[in-house]
Amino acid sequence: MARIEVKQSPKKKIQLLSLPFTKINYQILAGGILSIVLGYIALAQEPWDGNMPLVVAPILLVLGYCIIIPIGILFRRKETSEMLADTGDPAEK
Repeated sequence: MARIEVKQSPKKKIQLLSLPFTKINYQILAGGILSIVLGYIALAQEPWDGNMPLVVAPILLVLGYCIIIPIGILFRRKETSEMLADTGDPAEK
């Protein structure tokens, strides 16, 4: 009798994903770092009981650490995910 050969499907290649950060992510992160640096500069101003160290500096630091940096990390444009889901068939549109 003849042997029946079972063809194995080729293994899928592991595709390395590129870094998900885009230019806008880096710009938002740079804005967050700038806010943090300005917050520390305002914190170091004399007199220590003035308006800059007690009011402006904490606002800049919280804004940088808690709002701008996380937005820079999590931000993703909607067009990118739509382009990945697009099948390329112009008749569907």
